[in-house]
Order: sequence, then structure tokens, then C-alpha cells
Amino acid sequence: MWPVHDVSLKGKVIAVAADRGHHFSKPPRDQIVLVEGHGVDGDAHAGPFVRHRYLARRQPRLPNLRQVHLIPSERFAHLREAGFAVAAGDLGENITTAGLDLELMPLGTKIEFGPTAIIELTGLRTPCVLIDRFRAGLKRHVLSSAETAPPFKCGVLGVVRVGGPVAAGDTARIRLPSSFRALPAL
Repeated sequence: MWPVHDVSLKGKVIAVAADRGHHFSKPPRDQIVLVEGHGVDGDAHAGPFVRHRYLARRQPRLPNLRQVHLIPSERFAHLREAGFAVAAGDLGENITTAGLDLELMPLGTKIEFGPTAIIELTGLRTPCVLIDRFRAGLKRHVLSSAETAPPFKCGVLGVVRVGGPVAAGDTARIRLPSSFRALPAL
């Protein structure tokens, strides 16, 4: 397990995205609306039961722990250094943040967005073969070989605990849980 050291407890929203269809990338929006227990209003991954196509075919009544996908914008800078042009929404995320080490946050971390919305983190996003179809060779750049780091570096997943609007420029405030458990791969 990797410890949380000096993680920032305040950041901001850089961009938001949503797509009604099951496409790898999501188009940026001016604003998204989070719906408690459901996800992003109008997004293909929203709902109380799993909407990930692979998982939904096998276990359609599995609770949806993947309602919202978040990724730190700092990840895009690392990918650009490796030669990959990646922008907000390109990796299928709904919320792009700045100033937060999302993959280092413990399970159960709550992130408050704007005036009312709250997302609880449920796991690390596991990169699949689609990431290499989007950009050949990208997957190896979001995998970690270090034992002191999370195994994946392509964002986190969460569920909506309190609904509300989220837009670029909103603050993102972290509420850490009382105990540390690393985010599982989802």
C-alpha cells in the first residue's frame, strides 16, 4: 500500500464532460449536473447499476461504483512529455481537476465540488485495451511499475453522494476518511 503524504486538500475543476453514448472520449461541456446515487445527468455511465458495457453484460445488477470518472490535469502534461496529445474528456473522464493527487487518495475520500455536489471515491480506473485504440502505446504510460505508487495512473472513479452542478473553475475540496485503505482497481 502506498501512503498518503502531503496530498493537497484543495484544488479546482479544469473541465467537465459528458456523453449520452458509450464512446471512449467525452465532449467537454460548460457544466454537468451530478445526480445523487445516479451519476452525471445525461451520461452513458450514469445509473444505480453498472453501465460499463463489459461489466453490465456479465453482472447487470452490480451496483454502479463507476458513476463519475475523474482525472488530474497534471496527467495530461506527463502524457504530452511522452508524445501523446491528450486533452480534457479524451480519456472518458467527466471531471478534470488541478492540484489534487486523485490516485493517492484513500477509499472513501469525499470531494466537494462547487456549492453542493459531493463525490465519494470508490476505486482506480483500470485502463483497458480501448486506451491503446485511442492512442497506440498509451496504455503503458498509465501503468505504474513502482510498488510505492498506485498501479494505474488514469484517474479515479466515484459515486455521487450529493447532487448539484459542476463547472470549470469550481473549487474541489477533499474530505479524507478516518482510516486509510488504498483505492481498489475497478
